[in-house]
Amino acid sequence: MRAARRILAAPPPIARRIPVSRTQRASISSAASTSSAARTQKHRGTALNSSLAVESSLKPNLADQGLFAGTSASAAQDSSQHDYLTPMRQYQSLIDKGVLRGDNHQTRIIQKLQDLHDKLVNYTPPVIPDSSDSNSLLSRLFSRESPVPTSPPENVPKGLYLWGDVGTGKTMLMDLFYQTLPPSLKCKRRVHFHAFMIDVHKRLHAAKIAMGYRGGDPIVPVARDLARDASVLCFDEFQVTDIADAMILRRLLESLVNYGVVCVMTSNRHPDDLYKNGIQRSSFLPAIDLLKTRFDVTDLDSGTDYRRIPRALSHVYYHPLSPENDREINKIFDSFAGEDLTDPPIRNRKLTIWGRTLLVPESTSTIAKFNFKDLCGRPLSAADYIEVTKNFGTIFLLNVPKMGLDKKDLARRFITFIDACYESKTKLFVTSEVPVFKVFSDDPSETAHKIHISDHMRSVMDDLGLSNDVVGSSSMFTGEEEVFAFARACSRLVQMGSKEWAETAGMK
Repeated sequence: MRAARRILAAPPPIARRIPVSRTQRASISSAASTSSAARTQKHRGTALNSSLAVESSLKPNLADQGLFAGTSASAAQDSSQHDYLTPMRQYQSLIDKGVLRGDNHQTRIIQKLQDLHDKLVNYTPPVIPDSSDSNSLLSRLFSRESPVPTSPPENVPKGLYLWGDVGTGKTMLMDLFYQTLPPSLKCKRRVHFHAFMIDVHKRLHAAKIAMGYRGGDPIVPVARDLARDASVLCFDEFQVTDIADAMILRRLLESLVNYGVVCVMTSNRHPDDLYKNGIQRSSFLPAIDLLKTRFDVTDLDSGTDYRRIPRALSHVYYHPLSPENDREINKIFDSFAGEDLTDPPIRNRKLTIWGRTLLVPESTSTIAKFNFKDLCGRPLSAADYIEVTKNFGTIFLLNVPKMGLDKKDLARRFITFIDACYESKTKLFVTSEVPVFKVFSDDPSETAHKIHISDHMRSVMDDLGLSNDVVGSSSMFTGEEEVFAFARACSRLVQMGSKEWAETAGMK
């Protein structure tokens, strides 16, 4: 039982420390799967895609200006009463330096972060009791289990739910809030929601094993252990797409709130639109009610679409598939891989993911090269792609084909891979049959058989700042979630091809 309990109480995913060089940094890095207890050696940057985005022409080196690393002279003077940064003080400091462009809407959002920060300064999380790890009859007869809380502590602050379209500054806001949390809060965690749910499923599996023949509700001990690990949980990209997650989240969120955990979430959707048209959605409605009553739901849409600001594309995407482009991309790989003579590229490196082995055709410890069929031609999942991007800061993906209705499974996996690269701030090089933004698009020459593109598809693409001239349009995706995933992937590919991304992502 002790072994099982150790599995159950496993710490959250290891954090990433993000150092910054003196010559290259243009924005704030987000640390997926972050805890306050540990750091890894993989470092990433981020590109500029938010309404709080850094202007590339204005002092791009944020690290040298003290961003999240310490206080500037003015901030130090303001903090005479406190020895730490606050969201509003940090935001004002960045405006004063010309790094950010302030406006009334941004100030209103930052004030909400500041209000929650102030409440957390005086918040003392409840003590989370240990669960009994004994399986003996005498222990179960005479031990007294700690009662499971049925309501939130009286002094727990409301959480924050920030929602808005791509480019409204969600990740930037989360970075600013998390990095300025009061130092008195020792247990905190920042994690992408997809990675969080993978961790939850692992913990639930371990809990069921630990319960053995007695059975029971595994969600309660998992929530208790999560609450013990972090009294403040920050989620990026909160979304619900399948019934398994929906049924877990309904109970999990309630239990976390009852254990006194303060959650801050970002999402592309209002709570009312979560799991829309999902199977047995009525069972998920209590979770939506919880979000609307126990969280301050805040719309980030300022009416200014910063995603439409032109960005200079870097040469990281190559088409068509030709011997010349093959030679060029391999030359770039050899140049990257040859920088560290102590870490030469090897073939068929093994990655172990959930007990399975994934072979990396050619890689150093930080740079990997895959053929499209290696990653998307096999039944891999989001967990596989997250593990790949967690291990390699730079990825070369070769021979991406144009995908039509006959390759819809490949397209779905490619979209999942792109999402993992984006969330992990991976530098991506691609060779493709057609421009990579158009690998999903319909063939414009097939006018006689062209399928009508829905108004919903056009609306979503417009919301994401995309045009048919750039990414084409696709009749492959029909459901609301599929359409959004397609359009978002195209938007992210455009951003990941920008000069800012190429200069800051995947950095050591």
